[in-house]
Amino acid sequence: MTIYFYGADEVPYGCFSNFSDHGFDLDGVWWPTSEHYFQAQKFKGTRHADRIRRARTPLRAAELGRDPSLPLRRDWEQVKDDVMRRAVTTKFRAHADIRAILVSTGDEGIVEDTTTDHYWGRGRTGTGTGKNMLGRILVRTRTQLRADLADAPASDSRHQRR
Repeated sequence: MTIYFYGADEVPYGCFSNFSDHGFDLDGVWWPTSEHYFQAQKFKGTRHADRIRRARTPLRAAELGRDPSLPLRRDWEQVKDDVMRRAVTTKFRAHADIRAILVSTGDEGIVEDTTTDHYWGRGRTGTGTGKNMLGRILVRTRTQLRADLADAPASDSRHQRR
Protein backbone atom coordinates (compact mmCIF):
# COMPACT_ATOMS: atom_id res chain seq x y z
CA MET A 1 0.00 0.00 0.00
CA THR A 2 1.07 3.58 -0.62
CA ILE A 3 0.22 6.62 1.48
CA TYR A 4 -0.81 9.67 -0.52
CA PHE A 5 -0.89 13.13 1.04
CA TYR A 6 -1.20 16.71 -0.11
CA GLY A 7 -3.09 19.21 2.04
CA ALA A 8 -1.82 20.19 5.48
CA ASP A 9 -5.36 19.77 6.87
CA GLU A 10 -5.68 16.09 5.87
CA VAL A 11 -5.92 13.67 8.79
CA PRO A 12 -3.67 11.97 9.71
CA TYR A 13 -1.03 12.60 7.04
CA GLY A 14 -1.39 16.36 6.52
CA CYS A 15 1.65 16.76 8.76
CA PHE A 16 3.73 15.43 5.85
CA SER A 17 2.96 18.63 3.93
CA ASN A 18 5.50 21.45 4.06
CA PHE A 19 2.54 23.74 4.76
CA SER A 20 1.71 21.96 8.05
CA ASP A 21 1.80 24.17 11.12
CA HIS A 22 4.86 22.57 12.73
CA GLY A 23 7.57 25.15 13.26
CA PHE A 24 11.14 24.56 14.38
CA ASP A 25 14.42 26.21 15.25
CA LEU A 26 17.12 25.86 12.61
CA ASP A 27 20.21 27.93 11.88
CA GLY A 28 19.54 29.96 15.01
CA VAL A 29 16.08 31.22 14.04
CA TRP A 30 12.45 30.09 14.25
CA TRP A 31 10.77 28.84 11.07
CA PRO A 32 6.95 28.68 11.15
CA THR A 33 6.84 25.81 8.61
CA SER A 34 9.23 23.75 6.53
CA GLU A 35 7.90 25.65 3.49
CA HIS A 36 9.14 28.91 4.99
CA TYR A 37 12.59 27.39 5.54
CA PHE A 38 12.83 25.81 2.11
CA GLN A 39 11.75 28.91 0.19
CA ALA A 40 13.99 31.23 2.21
CA GLN A 41 17.06 29.10 1.51
CA LYS A 42 16.77 30.01 -2.18
CA PHE A 43 17.94 33.48 -1.10
CA LYS A 44 20.10 32.60 1.91
CA GLY A 45 21.93 35.58 3.36
CA THR A 46 19.68 38.20 1.76
CA ARG A 47 16.91 40.45 3.07
CA HIS A 48 14.48 38.52 0.90
CA ALA A 49 15.21 35.32 2.86
CA ASP A 50 14.18 37.03 6.11
CA ARG A 51 11.09 38.44 4.42
CA ILE A 52 10.09 34.87 3.46
CA ARG A 53 10.75 33.64 7.01
CA ARG A 54 8.40 36.31 8.35
CA ALA A 55 5.62 35.60 5.81
CA ARG A 56 2.24 35.24 7.51
CA THR A 57 1.39 31.92 5.83
CA PRO A 58 3.24 29.10 4.10
CA LEU A 59 1.39 29.97 0.89
CA ARG A 60 2.76 33.51 1.06
CA ALA A 61 6.25 32.14 1.76
CA ALA A 62 5.92 29.95 -1.34
CA GLU A 63 4.76 32.90 -3.45
CA LEU A 64 7.69 35.02 -2.28
CA GLY A 65 10.12 32.16 -2.87
CA ARG A 66 8.88 31.69 -6.43
CA ASP A 67 9.24 35.34 -7.42
CA PRO A 68 10.79 35.09 -10.90
CA SER A 69 12.22 38.62 -10.67
CA LEU A 70 14.68 37.58 -7.97
CA PRO A 71 17.84 35.59 -8.71
CA LEU A 72 18.19 32.26 -6.92
CA ARG A 73 21.44 31.45 -5.17
CA ARG A 74 23.90 30.06 -7.69
CA ASP A 75 24.12 26.58 -6.18
CA TRP A 76 20.37 26.12 -5.69
CA GLU A 77 19.95 23.16 -8.04
CA GLN A 78 22.83 21.37 -6.28
CA VAL A 79 21.63 22.03 -2.71
CA LYS A 80 17.81 22.02 -2.89
CA ASP A 81 17.41 18.32 -2.01
CA ASP A 82 19.70 18.69 1.01
CA VAL A 83 17.81 21.83 2.08
CA MET A 84 14.53 19.90 1.94
CA ARG A 85 16.02 16.93 3.83
CA ARG A 86 17.29 19.24 6.55
CA ALA A 87 13.92 20.98 6.92
CA VAL A 88 11.90 17.76 6.99
CA THR A 89 14.25 15.98 9.40
CA THR A 90 14.33 18.96 11.77
CA LYS A 91 10.53 19.32 11.69
CA PHE A 92 9.90 15.68 12.59
CA ARG A 93 12.58 15.61 15.28
CA ALA A 94 11.03 18.71 16.88
CA HIS A 95 7.48 17.30 17.19
CA ALA A 96 6.86 13.96 18.90
CA ASP A 97 3.23 13.78 17.70
CA ILE A 98 4.03 13.92 14.00
CA ARG A 99 7.20 11.85 14.46
CA ALA A 100 4.94 9.07 15.78
CA ILE A 101 2.66 9.41 12.75
CA LEU A 102 5.58 9.14 10.32
CA VAL A 103 7.14 6.16 12.12
CA SER A 104 3.71 4.45 12.27
CA THR A 105 3.58 4.28 8.47
CA GLY A 106 5.68 1.12 8.60
CA ASP A 107 7.32 0.39 5.27
CA GLU A 108 4.63 2.00 3.13
CA GLY A 109 5.58 4.20 0.23
CA ILE A 110 4.79 7.89 0.73
CA VAL A 111 3.74 10.06 -2.21
CA GLU A 112 2.98 13.76 -2.42
CA ASP A 113 -0.24 13.59 -4.41
CA THR A 114 0.16 16.64 -6.60
CA THR A 115 -0.29 16.61 -10.34
CA THR A 116 1.38 20.01 -10.73
CA ASP A 117 4.81 19.25 -9.28
CA HIS A 118 6.78 16.70 -11.22
CA TYR A 119 9.89 17.04 -9.05
CA TRP A 120 8.65 17.04 -5.44
CA GLY A 121 5.40 15.16 -6.11
CA ARG A 122 4.02 12.43 -8.33
CA GLY A 123 3.36 14.64 -11.32
CA ARG A 124 0.68 14.34 -13.96
CA THR A 125 -2.38 12.21 -13.27
CA GLY A 126 -2.22 8.81 -14.86
CA THR A 127 1.50 8.83 -15.57
CA GLY A 128 2.84 8.64 -12.03
CA THR A 129 6.24 9.49 -13.46
CA GLY A 130 7.08 12.33 -11.09
CA LYS A 131 10.26 12.04 -9.02
CA ASN A 132 8.30 12.34 -5.75
CA MET A 133 11.38 13.70 -4.01
CA LEU A 134 9.39 14.89 -0.98
CA GLY A 135 7.91 11.43 -0.50
CA ARG A 136 11.35 9.88 -0.83
CA ILE A 137 12.77 12.32 1.72
CA LEU A 138 9.94 11.44 4.13
CA VAL A 139 10.74 7.73 3.75
CA ARG A 140 14.44 8.42 4.39
CA THR A 141 13.54 10.56 7.42
CA ARG A 142 11.34 7.74 8.74
CA THR A 143 14.30 5.36 8.49
CA GLN A 144 16.54 7.83 10.36
CA LEU A 145 13.94 8.35 13.08
CA ARG A 146 13.60 4.59 13.57
CA ALA A 147 17.37 4.30 13.91
CA ASP A 148 17.32 7.13 16.47
CA LEU A 149 14.67 5.26 18.47
CA ALA A 150 16.63 2.01 18.29
CA ASP A 151 19.81 3.74 19.48
CA ALA A 152 18.13 5.57 22.38
CA PRO A 153 18.48 3.87 25.73
CA ALA A 154 15.22 2.76 27.28
CA SER A 155 14.11 5.65 29.45
CA ASP A 156 13.55 3.57 32.54
CA SER A 157 16.21 0.89 32.17
CA ARG A 158 18.91 2.95 33.89
CA HIS A 159 16.67 3.63 36.87
CA GLN A 160 15.56 0.09 37.68
CA ARG A 161 16.56 -1.31 41.05
CA ARG A 162 18.68 -4.40 41.01
